[in-house]
Amino acid sequence: MIAENKTITHPAAGGLLTGIYPGTAFPLGATYDGNGVNFSIYSEHAEEMELCLFENLDSKTEFLKIKMKEREHHHWHVYVADLKPGQLYGYRASGPFDPANGQRFNANKLLLDPYAKAISGIIDWHDSVFGYRVGEDDLTYNATDSAPYVPRSVVIDPTFDWENVQKPKIPYDQSVIYELHVKEFTQMNPEVPEELRGTYAGLAHPAVIDYLKQLGVTAIELMPVHHFVADRHLVESGLTNFWGYNTIGFFAPDVRYSSSGVKGEQVIEFKNMVKAMHKAGIEVILDVVYNHTAEGNHMGPTLSFKGIDNEAYYRLTEDKRYYMDYTGTGNTLNAYLPGVLRLIMDSLRYWTVEMQVDGFRFDLAATLARELHDVNRLSAFFEIIYQDPVISQVKLIAEPWDIGEGGYQVGKFPPGWAEWNGKYRDCMRDYWRGGDSMLTEFAERFTGSADLYKNDYRFPTASINFITAHDGFTLHDLVSYNEKHNEANGEGNNDGESHNRSWNCGAEGPTEDEAINKLRAQQKRNLLTTLLLSQGVPMLLSGDEICRTKNGNNNTYCQDNEMSWINWQKGDMKMLEFTRQLIHWRRNHPVFCRRRWFRGHLIKEINLKDIEWFSPDGTELKDDAYNSETARALAVYLNGADLDMTSAKGQKIVDDNFYVIFNGTPDPLEYKLPPVNYADSWIEVINTTKDTITPEGTRYDPGDVITAAGRSIILLHNPVIY
Repeated sequence: MIAENKTITHPAAGGLLTGIYPGTAFPLGATYDGNGVNFSIYSEHAEEMELCLFENLDSKTEFLKIKMKEREHHHWHVYVADLKPGQLYGYRASGPFDPANGQRFNANKLLLDPYAKAISGIIDWHDSVFGYRVGEDDLTYNATDSAPYVPRSVVIDPTFDWENVQKPKIPYDQSVIYELHVKEFTQMNPEVPEELRGTYAGLAHPAVIDYLKQLGVTAIELMPVHHFVADRHLVESGLTNFWGYNTIGFFAPDVRYSSSGVKGEQVIEFKNMVKAMHKAGIEVILDVVYNHTAEGNHMGPTLSFKGIDNEAYYRLTEDKRYYMDYTGTGNTLNAYLPGVLRLIMDSLRYWTVEMQVDGFRFDLAATLARELHDVNRLSAFFEIIYQDPVISQVKLIAEPWDIGEGGYQVGKFPPGWAEWNGKYRDCMRDYWRGGDSMLTEFAERFTGSADLYKNDYRFPTASINFITAHDGFTLHDLVSYNEKHNEANGEGNNDGESHNRSWNCGAEGPTEDEAINKLRAQQKRNLLTTLLLSQGVPMLLSGDEICRTKNGNNNTYCQDNEMSWINWQKGDMKMLEFTRQLIHWRRNHPVFCRRRWFRGHLIKEINLKDIEWFSPDGTELKDDAYNSETARALAVYLNGADLDMTSAKGQKIVDDNFYVIFNGTPDPLEYKLPPVNYADSWIEVINTTKDTITPEGTRYDPGDVITAAGRSIILLHNPVIY
């Protein structure tokens, strides 16, 4: 311990510390100003706070403890002159150890800074990282020092040359989102140098960026890159928390994806990745987990928040010994408290401004809307975001559910938010597997889910449409398995979703039956075509375009191995080309990317509606059919003459006309085309019985009869000269 204003030798810096000063309460975290570092940490109930400095990565204990004497509005702060970027540090907080009353202070536990911009490593699981004595209950006190076994926070240099590269700012209606995992996507990519695989630098490699551009996606949605923890029980069983939904550092890019270093280099590497994506016109969206932390329930470790001020960060039950758990992970951050709200907003603002990301997908977002118990769409969380001039301007996407009572909130988030539309996923899966998908449901989902979003003055782009995502079957497995096969996860196949709305097409898993494999390929094209022709924002799961498989495991959260990694060398190149053509076809035709709702009224100039649904016999569907008929065989006319959209310069946007035939039955059906007032001719562009898209396909006249194979889509195009 040293007093303020005393000069001491600093072994890590190889020089002297000329002074320790009071510092300032803001900004929170460790802030380097060129002459030293200001440290500030929030704790309402701590009685003492110590800043601990470490010499190097191998140091088991701190070489210097500094008692933080200054405390302003529950912010403990100190300024240390001459410290430089790369300095390793942590905190020790003293106060009551009284778990029964929600207080779990233990000065023997080295704590990560909640505002750490970088974290040096991962946990070496040891009993000392728990505040209680392992093997006994959580009311016991563990006096063993955890410092040798936990990572350190790192002071970073905030400067970076963005080379004046600007964010792409792609409107939702022009967006195609591609969900991926940094390591999963690059680990087996033969075009990425071996030393860069599994890293931010690997993701930024020119070969990867060229692939994304050729595919046609406009944004990558990264599965969690906030620094996370691999649970002890997984590590000790030879598994890991691969997906990363177990955050401990809301400002720090995870060090495991760094190819360049662990003392702040990971921050620079992440920024370089974002810059490379932006140069290519691709946005970067982060999947963020602000609903809970990696410290788990009352039997979890003490790593940061729990030891800094348990009551000031978490939702506790009436019996304060325990945690409210709306997330299934053991705890829930208390977004109702000002300090937690500020932490979340500061994190979002940091990633938006300093790291230049383009948006966020909020994991279990309904949890953040809970004030006392009920989900409240007017909660403080939404109000603050709405008023924030920075955060409110980026893409905000909710996973609109959690596991708590009333947690399924699809369609109930406020204006300005988009949502993962789970109802779209379920409807389209049911349709193509032959489930009882009603016509009215199919029509709503295909046209943007107006029943969910229109009454709130949101638009079709509020719906993030997806068939598959990281959580669940891949596209290939969706048509190859009736049941999940999660035995490798070590939980007796009891984890993961059991009701997948999947269909194996006649055999469980891989088969040599050519008819089944042909049907599976056709079903995949059906699902992709439906997704890319639907109104709303399409999201594609990485690897689906090459038919990657996880061998029927629908919950590979713990599998950091070839089960999860995309095997590019075994990819289906025909499906890749089909997907590329499909994405580019969508992006070139605004009739599939409307910003406004279909109105269903006559367009005066041509005396036709902007959309019309047809029966196979060529007659318009009557209103009563929507609620009484299942969606098996139908067609839809999309009019490009009035999209209710203008360009950035105010010019009216128009498009060609299209006719989409859906045959969800197993048998071939005849479809009569509408009369000449709808189009003077039609050209077949897509037929999902074929593995290619042909813009100059077979030509048809009004009233012609087309045979659509069982379980297929046919897209007809009517080019219009305005």
